[in-house]
Amino acid sequence: MSFVGGGRRVTALDGVSVRLKPGAVTGLIGPDGAGKTTLMRLAAGLLAADSGRIEVLGIDVAREPQRVQSAIGYMPQRFGLYEDLSVGENLELYADMQGVPRPMRAARYQELTRMTGLAPFTKRLAGRLSGGMKQKLGLACALVRPPRLLLLDEPTVGVDPVSRRELWSIVYGQVKAAGMTVLLSTAYLDEAERCAEVILLHEGRLLGQEAPAEFSQPLVGRTFVLRLEGMSTRALQSRLARVPGVLDALVTGDRVRIVAGEGFVPETATLLADHPTARIESVAPRFEDAFVARLKGQDGVHGAPPKVSMTIAGEVDDEVIRVRDLERRFGDFRAVKGISFSVKRGEIFGLLGANGAGKTTTFRMLCGLLPASRGELAVAGHDLRRAGARARRSIGYMAQRFSLYGNLTVMQNLRFFSSAYGLRGRHRAERIRWALDGFELDDYQDVNAGLLPLGYKQRLAFAVALMHQPAILFLDEPTSGVDPLARREFWARTNALAEAGVTVLVTTHFMEEANYCDRLVIMADGEVLAAGRPREIRQRARTQDSPDPSMEDAFIALVQGREVAA
Repeated sequence: MSFVGGGRRVTALDGVSVRLKPGAVTGLIGPDGAGKTTLMRLAAGLLAADSGRIEVLGIDVAREPQRVQSAIGYMPQRFGLYEDLSVGENLELYADMQGVPRPMRAARYQELTRMTGLAPFTKRLAGRLSGGMKQKLGLACALVRPPRLLLLDEPTVGVDPVSRRELWSIVYGQVKAAGMTVLLSTAYLDEAERCAEVILLHEGRLLGQEAPAEFSQPLVGRTFVLRLEGMSTRALQSRLARVPGVLDALVTGDRVRIVAGEGFVPETATLLADHPTARIESVAPRFEDAFVARLKGQDGVHGAPPKVSMTIAGEVDDEVIRVRDLERRFGDFRAVKGISFSVKRGEIFGLLGANGAGKTTTFRMLCGLLPASRGELAVAGHDLRRAGARARRSIGYMAQRFSLYGNLTVMQNLRFFSSAYGLRGRHRAERIRWALDGFELDDYQDVNAGLLPLGYKQRLAFAVALMHQPAILFLDEPTSGVDPLARREFWARTNALAEAGVTVLVTTHFMEEANYCDRLVIMADGEVLAAGRPREIRQRARTQDSPDPSMEDAFIALVQGREVAA
């Protein structure tokens, strides 16, 4: 299967042959541009293959695409909810489109709203639901007529860990109760590890279809964790990633997890000769270790240091963001309820929370995109309520959704935004070259931004946010939907920026990424639920049964504890 875009022909799928186990969940994974969505759309009869045969539920898709579409459920990445219709009206519309007999509808709606937790909200407009609730409604609409095969294209992107677990519970409930077969693509490899089998695609080719444990088996004896007192895990990870023989280095809690290349034996003398007290411990491989090792082996990629040429003047203890008793009202609704925190120069500060917690509203106020209803809000020494324009000159902003001009090329976007930031002449040309080189965009400079793979869209948006060398960088869900390799690359650059003195405020639903933060706050219901260093947050969730909780464990325990208390 191939497409023409940006003046070139791209092979999306190249001789792929797969077979799904009936009554099981099969994961579909791969880097950005691997061909996952194309395979989903071919199976749903929405695209016609150039060659080969696709059979779904015993039906030849090429000959009878409409028959296939009437027999399956399909939830694409951007599910088509009608935001001006209520929850109940959306269900009714999809029931009409899927030909559900009217006598069966009331019972089906009751079952779907019960298992998704939407029963109290059937009259609420879909546009007023939180991100997690929208995804649940999208899933309910896909299930309004129980299908034998359910195709889910990254259903958990952009939702918090609590909602993610709830969505998984719904999917597995359908598999168990109805014997449904599910093909699910995901950027979360802990989700892929729960699947019966995993299909791994890369550059349109099939790299393997196996149980997750079979993918991980070759890495037995090659995965380790390191601890080193006196050095931050972020600095330790950055150093280990540069060691020849280390395929992967990832911050996990208070440790750094590494994957060793074949034949490489990690020892203190070779990894950290100047730190003989470092502790190295062998651990069992995870599926994510296998994914990264397999793809880096394919591409010959190793942890080269990112190119960063930014230095921000000032003292480390400078308070560059100050929030005091911040409040935001929408009519009678208080979205943010008097929160307070501060961020110092060169810190990576995390703003976390469940969908609907108020963090996006807080984030928009900090960027000067939304006025505060009450409270003190200062950025780069400027009161945002009085000198917002001056404050915004010090800010770089990367939105969750790609917000550049999709019908302009990469080069045209860089030229436009560099001019908008006031760059001129030689300085402008130097910054554009810096962006093309540092973010490896040179080969794509004549491609329309809207046609870029997701990972390259992220690189372009990141480069644009840094064109004017801002002292403060706001990152709103910057790695949402991108694969683990792209996330590692992103955080290598972000860590280097922080070392150069850039202050970073980030929101994320990947809880492991919160471990890269120096400090963070977790919000719930418009208030600060917890604040502190990642280690301090994790310690709050420590129990006898869970002596070493992950950040996701801590997040879920804190948020659900708040819900129980409420």
